[in-house]
Amino acid sequence: MHTDPYDTVLIAVLKSAQDLRRAQKEAWYRIPVAKLPPRASTARYIAFYQPAGVFGSEGGVVRYLAEVRDWEMLPRRELLPAEAGHPRADVLYYKVSLGPLQRLTPPIRCGRWKRFAFIVTHWERLQQAAKMRDLLHGSLWQERLWGALRRAGLLE
Repeated sequence: MHTDPYDTVLIAVLKSAQDLRRAQKEAWYRIPVAKLPPRASTARYIAFYQPAGVFGSEGGVVRYLAEVRDWEMLPRRELLPAEAGHPRADVLYYKVSLGPLQRLTPPIRCGRWKRFAFIVTHWERLQQAAKMRDLLHGSLWQERLWGALRRAGLLE
């Protein structure tokens, strides 16, 4: 994958092994429209965190990354027709179409982390991160620069 160091990367949680299989075999992931963080819809890539509670010894890491190919808004019932009776069947979701999943080597370890739904970061941080906390903050000067660029409307 060739990319700009400042391309937006969305870190999302795989809530089940079925979500991972869907991303691998059907090349898509779902996100509730109301839960998507600001700037995330501009993400060029999505990386997946696998919780230890779901993935056991394979969990506690960000292991997979995929290029985002498209964003489409659909009700949950259209995304998962077998679950048409689900209580959130009419809730709008983004169907994020993906390129092939790539393994991050080494994976990014969770460390001592609290729960989260999404992290918005950028390519360079993803490539340099050893632990989840590395995805969030750069140096004081980097954070000030990012803030100034966003306020000036130069970043989405």
